[in-house]
Amino acid sequence: MVVMKMKFPFQKRVKLAQGLWLLSWCATVAGATTFTLGCILKTELRRRAEVMDNSDIHIVPNTLMIVGLASLGINYFASKICQDALDAGRFPRWKNFLKPYFAVSCFFTVLMLLAVIMSYAMKGSLESSLKVGLRNGIRFYKDTDTPGRCFQKQNIDRLQMEFQCCGNNDFRDWFEVQWISNRYLDFNSKEVKDRIKSNVDGRYLVDGVPFSCCNPSSPRPCIQYQLTNNSAHYNYDYQTEELNIYLRGCREALVHYYMGLMNTIGAGVLSIFILQGSVLVSLRFLQTAMEAVAGKENTEIETEGYLLEKGVKETLMEYLDPLLKLNACPYITDSSPCLSSPSHNAVKAIKCVLCGDPFVKAANHIG
Repeated sequence: MVVMKMKFPFQKRVKLAQGLWLLSWCATVAGATTFTLGCILKTELRRRAEVMDNSDIHIVPNTLMIVGLASLGINYFASKICQDALDAGRFPRWKNFLKPYFAVSCFFTVLMLLAVIMSYAMKGSLESSLKVGLRNGIRFYKDTDTPGRCFQKQNIDRLQMEFQCCGNNDFRDWFEVQWISNRYLDFNSKEVKDRIKSNVDGRYLVDGVPFSCCNPSSPRPCIQYQLTNNSAHYNYDYQTEELNIYLRGCREALVHYYMGLMNTIGAGVLSIFILQGSVLVSLRFLQTAMEAVAGKENTEIETEGYLLEKGVKETLMEYLDPLLKLNACPYITDSSPCLSSPSHNAVKAIKCVLCGDPFVKAANHIG
C-alpha cells in the first residue's frame, strides 16, 4: 500500500527542487547550530565536573554534537541531489546512493529526537550525580594541602558565590563536616580540644559556614559562625529571622541552572528536528517523482510521488532484512558443506562452529 501518494506536474517538481535546495541549506545552518549547542552544553558541564559524581549527563551534549555533524553531511548531499533533480539526465546517478542515504539520514534524525527527549529526562541522573559530587566537594573542602584536592576549596567557594547557594541541600550540611583544616587549628586551645573530644570521630565541627555562603545583599554584617546560638549575637533569633547567608542548596541551584539550559536547548533542537524531517520527507517525494521520469523521452510529464511504496512495517523490514541476514547462520547438519568437503581448511571449520556446529564435529573435521 502506497503511503501519501501525490501528483507532481513538471512545474511543481521544479519548485519542489528549488525550495528544497534552499531548505537543505537552512537545515545545514541548523545542523551547525546543533553542534554549537552541544559544545556549549559540554563546556558548561565540564566547568562543574568537580562537583559531579559521574559523566552520564554528558550523553546529551555528545549526542547533539554527533547529530549536528551528521546533519551537515546529510543536508550537503540533499542540496546536491536537488540541483541534479532539475536535470532529468543527471538525476539517475543518485539512484543507488539514495536508499542507504535515507537509512542513515533517518537514523541520525531519530537520534536527534532522542537527544531532545534526553535533555528533558536526565534530571534524575543529574540530581543524583550532583548530590554525591557536592557531598564529596564539601567533605574535601579543607584538604588544600592534599594533591588532587588543592583547588577544591576555591572551586566550592566560587560555586557558592556564583550560584548564590550554600551547602548541598542547605547551609546545615556544613555543620556535619570539618571544613577547617587542622593546619589552622590551635590544638592548645581549650575550645578546640573540647570540640574535638565531643565528637566521636575526633573532628572539629562548628555550627558555621564558609565566607562564600554570606549574602552581600543583607544589611547586617555576615554571621557565619554560631548560627544556631542566639545569645552569641545581638538581636538575633536564627529560627525566626531570615539569615544573612544563602539559604538555597547548591544542588537545587545547579539542577535548576542545567535543566533550564538543557530544556532551552531541547526546544531549539526540536524545531531543528522538525526542519530536518521536512527536508527528508520533501526529498523522498522529489526522489520518487523523478524516478518516474527515468527512461521517458518527455521529461516534462506529470508524475506521481509518494512517501512509502509499501506500508511502514514492510518498509522497515526491507531495511532491516540485510542486517538480520548478516547475523543469521544456516542450520548445519552432518551433510552440510562445512563438514562434507575435505578441502575446507581450519578457518572454515571454525566458521561452522560459530554457525552452530558442535565443537567436536569441527575438531574431527580439522583432524
